[in-house]
Amino acid sequence: MTHYPSARFSVAPMLDWTDRHCRYFHRLMSRHAQLYTEMVTTGAILHGKGDYLGFSEAEHPLVLQLGGSDPVALAECAIRAERQGYDEINLNVGCPSDRVQNGMFGACLMAEPQRVADSIAAMKAAVAIPVTVKTRIGIDELDSYQFLCTLVDGLVEAGVDALIVHARKAWLKGLSPKQNRDVPPLDYERVYQLKRDYPHLTIAVNGGIKTLDEAKLHLEQLDGVMLGREVYQNPYLLAQVDGELFGDAYAVPSRHEVIRQLLPYIETQLSQGAYLGNVTRHTLGVFQGLPGARAWRRHLSENAHKAGSGPEVVEAAMAHVPEFCYID
Repeated sequence: MTHYPSARFSVAPMLDWTDRHCRYFHRLMSRHAQLYTEMVTTGAILHGKGDYLGFSEAEHPLVLQLGGSDPVALAECAIRAERQGYDEINLNVGCPSDRVQNGMFGACLMAEPQRVADSIAAMKAAVAIPVTVKTRIGIDELDSYQFLCTLVDGLVEAGVDALIVHARKAWLKGLSPKQNRDVPPLDYERVYQLKRDYPHLTIAVNGGIKTLDEAKLHLEQLDGVMLGREVYQNPYLLAQVDGELFGDAYAVPSRHEVIRQLLPYIETQLSQGAYLGNVTRHTLGVFQGLPGARAWRRHLSENAHKAGSGPEVVEAAMAHVPEFCYID
């Protein structure tokens, strides 16, 4: 992924997880990681009453992931996103949920490569920012390498800027979205083969990656890596990303410092009507593996939902974790 230095490492778009509070929190630990929104449907943007495109300037570089299959609607949403200040647009061609299938987008679009290509071409014609695709290696019985190449050929012709490949196929019937993240076997070699066959296409890999050492191995073959659940459950992993993957040796904040830096944001969000638990739920794993981590999680879980809860709840929870003078 060549458009931003941050595209070497990204945090996956995760429904109900990577909202704007999560992204602000993640940015406190990495300057360079590329962040993604949750998938936002074209219908929500064009017809919904909520602010589906809002974000903080601190979140850059930031990618909007779109869910949709109508090239005209996708192009209009891309225009709005560019005006809003997003750095990139990503089309979801990988989500296997029934709800997404019923809306005719996500992984089921792999069976309609021309529609996907037309969608990318329409967005590329409408905006100047990069347009990318996140996909699987196959769906159901359509899982040959040639099937995947047919999709990629169309994307290349349409001018796609990068491809992020979840290295599992998706079963559209019979497996839940959760099972689709674990049951189909990983096939990293297929993604490596894509890069060998399409050397000028920027390709990143997603799926099953848990450590930065694993990420480095993938980066020997590919342009980028994307981590999802591991980052969410162990967010302080992000504090190692800039030094390990980008060679940026600035002084990384400790876990306690990260939470202290989050407190002004919490105060601002509460003043705008946010609920404390909506922010703190993303921080539960930040002290993972340290003494007091369980007490930190318990205190937040038991108190952040209470009426009137504010930064003092977070400070009291943090007091359960001894503060160490080193970055682990």
